[in-house]
Amino acid sequence: MRAANSSIPQSLAKDLAGPYAIKLKSLERRLPRFVDDSGEIGIRRFNDFFVVRLNNSNTRQAYAQAIGQFVGWCGGKGLSLSQINPETVSDYVSQHPGSAPTVKQHLAALRMMFDWMVSGGVITINPARPVQGPRYAIRKGKTPVLDSSDARRLLESIDTSNVIGLRDRALIGVMIYSFARVSAVVGMKGSDFYQSGRKCWFRLHEKGGKFHDVPAHHAVEVFVGEYVEFAGIQEEGQLPLFRSARGRTGQLTDRPMHRTDVLRMIKRRVKFAGFPENICCHTFRATGITAYLENGGTLEKAQAIAAHETPRSTQLYDRSNDRISLDEIERIQL
Repeated sequence: MRAANSSIPQSLAKDLAGPYAIKLKSLERRLPRFVDDSGEIGIRRFNDFFVVRLNNSNTRQAYAQAIGQFVGWCGGKGLSLSQINPETVSDYVSQHPGSAPTVKQHLAALRMMFDWMVSGGVITINPARPVQGPRYAIRKGKTPVLDSSDARRLLESIDTSNVIGLRDRALIGVMIYSFARVSAVVGMKGSDFYQSGRKCWFRLHEKGGKFHDVPAHHAVEVFVGEYVEFAGIQEEGQLPLFRSARGRTGQLTDRPMHRTDVLRMIKRRVKFAGFPENICCHTFRATGITAYLENGGTLEKAQAIAAHETPRSTQLYDRSNDRISLDEIERIQL
C-alpha cells in the first residue's frame, strides 16, 4: 500500500504551485513509476528531498520543475530510478530544449537529488555526477539597467497620494539603494526598518536564512518613512513591511507581497512611465550597483552591500562601461 506515500506531500502544494513550478498532479502521476521499485525508503527519501533538503521556497520551486521534467522524460521511456545510469542522464541533457543556463541548472538539481538518494542508501552511485553540462561563460549580465535619470523619472512617475503608490515607490527604492533581491525585500518585517543611533537601517532576509543589515540611503529612508507613516504600520513590527493590496480597494492586507506580485507591479509602473517592458525586479539591483560604481564606489564595497559571495557576481551587474560616449565616437577620423 505504497500509493499513499508515493507522491509529493500536499504540504508542499503551496511552494510547488508557483508560476514557474511543475504541475503538482502531473508529478504525482509520474512519481510511482519512477521510484516505486525502490520501496518505502526510496519513496520517503525522494519526498524528503523537497521537504528537508530544500529549505528555500524559491530553490524548491526551481528544482521541482527541473526534476519533474526529468521524471516525466524517464516515465515516457519506462525507466525507474534503479535503471538510470550516466548514459541515461547524458541522453536527457543532450535532448534538453532549454538554454545552456537552464540545462546547467537542471543538471545541478539532478546531481543534488541523486546525491540525496545515495546518502540515504537508495542507490549506490550518483548517475548525474560524471555528466558534463553545456559550456556557458558569462562576463556581463543580461538584466536591463536604467541610468540614473531614468531611475529618477520612474520613481517620480509614481502617484504617491495613496498608500499603494507610497508602498511601490518605497519598495523600488529599497531595491535600488540597497542592491537588494526582491525576495529579500518582500521578506522584511516592519521591525526590519529600524533606527540605530542617528541612522536608519534595513535588515534584509537573504538566502539560506541569513540576515544582511544595510544602512538606509537618505532618499529611500524618506520613501519608506512616508509609506510606513501613511499606512499606519509603525507599531506593527512583526507583520510584513511590504504588504499586498486587497483587490482594487486601495487598502493593504496583513499579508506580504509575493515576488510575482512585485513583478506585476513593476510591469504596470514601467508601462505607465513609458519604459521598455523588459524591465524586471533585478533591473533595480543592477541599476543601483551601476550607479554606485559610476560615482566612484569600489567593487569590493559593492560586493559587500549586495551580499554577493564573490566579486565576479557583482561584476555581472556593473554596466558602467557599457555606455559609449559621443566623444569617443568622434575620435573616429577619416
